[in-house]
Amino acid sequence: MSNCLRIAVESKARAMEEAAQWKRKYEFECLQNGAEEAGGLSANYRTSSSGSDFNSVPDVAIVQGHHSHEQHLGCSEGPGISSCDIFKNGMCSSESNNLDGRGLLYQKVLFNLAWGCDGIKDQHAKHDIVSCERGDIRTDIRRSKQIILEWKSAPRSVAIFMKPNSPHVQALCKEMVKWLKEDKGMNVFLEPDVRKELLDESNTYTFVQTWKTGEDIKTLHCKVDLVITLGGDGTVLWAASKFKGPVPPVVSFAMGSLGFMTPFKSDCFKECLRNVIKGPWPITLRHRLCCRIVRAADCQESTNCRKILEDDFHLVLNEVSIDRGMSSFLTFLECYSDNSFVTYVQGDGLIISTTSGSTAYSLAAGGSMVHPQVPGILFTPICPHSLSFRPLILPEYVTLRIQVPLHSRGQAWASFDGKDRQILQAGDALECNMSEWPVPTMCEVESTCDFLHSVQECLHWNMKKIHCADNPEGQL
Repeated sequence: MSNCLRIAVESKARAMEEAAQWKRKYEFECLQNGAEEAGGLSANYRTSSSGSDFNSVPDVAIVQGHHSHEQHLGCSEGPGISSCDIFKNGMCSSESNNLDGRGLLYQKVLFNLAWGCDGIKDQHAKHDIVSCERGDIRTDIRRSKQIILEWKSAPRSVAIFMKPNSPHVQALCKEMVKWLKEDKGMNVFLEPDVRKELLDESNTYTFVQTWKTGEDIKTLHCKVDLVITLGGDGTVLWAASKFKGPVPPVVSFAMGSLGFMTPFKSDCFKECLRNVIKGPWPITLRHRLCCRIVRAADCQESTNCRKILEDDFHLVLNEVSIDRGMSSFLTFLECYSDNSFVTYVQGDGLIISTTSGSTAYSLAAGGSMVHPQVPGILFTPICPHSLSFRPLILPEYVTLRIQVPLHSRGQAWASFDGKDRQILQAGDALECNMSEWPVPTMCEVESTCDFLHSVQECLHWNMKKIHCADNPEGQL
């Protein structure tokens, strides 16, 4: 009999506890619905079921970026993300496990996320892949982040850059120019020397346009909707160097020795261009580095230094390399990241590379191959005087400063995508940061497929003969 009474009492207690939980859930749902109608939620709420006071409903902030379509309710504005609770259907159910031993709702400690550099918050930072709900940091699952270009209207003008001293490339250029003008009715721009060669051969190319001065090149992106390159990766680098700001979408036809950035075949250029002009079409955003040389003599006056930083810069798509040149001494460089000392470089030199340039000079110096859309800056030493000096991949938001110390015994030389070689004397420095103007290149299939295909075809990556017992023909 006593056992039956005990079981009955325990069952009644469990039923009362469950009823109290459902009552609290109902009260919170009523509170939420009332707040939605009134346009806000009360920060303090007194419960009647337990007889205790507690702050159960904090101000609500919807996460920026990924949840930017929802409204902010009662949270302070500012950069970053607030971890204030977001009340949704079912949040206060027993599955959430937010009740303490006394049956009271446990309020999680809140915090903020902010982005910045050197302690300075970025008021314009947008991070659409990080959310912070109910005090839990979560990153978005990137199932598909392929960028698709869709024309709002058909492109009307095109600039063609071709590899020099190649009769085959020149013949294809002539055919392409005529087809673009006659079949597509597009305005065609060629480099001044190429246009002159065509006009010397025939007067039928008088419709071809060009640029004459440096000011014309600065505004070329305003006149051109599409860029076509005929050659190898070097032709793509040459075409990108002509744009010191925004770059139109680039269609690259493989007519060179290497083709990491040239996915299209030249023998079917008409079909390819028809599809690209029609759109939509996948693209790869290839980031560039903005490099500035700061002379020690010029930086003695702050006004001259600021002028150099604003006007004298180089945009590189692959890499900037610093080497010892003709000197017999090892290079001796000081490296800083956002004004914080990183290391000294003693060796043949240093390569600061984009991820697109990871398959170029950096790879030959022992750097890693990186997908071009991975945001990062490669820091690769050239034959360092230390076996422990391994390459690094730094985040894209840092600013690197490479300086030749005043007590350096030798000089250094800087090259920007293999061009514009300049000397660095003692006290001079090179500053590099990610440019805001990437190079959008058209994909043949999609970004990752094109990258893996280029690595396999151009470098024969991990291609070897399989054991004869598994593959009698000895093929992959």
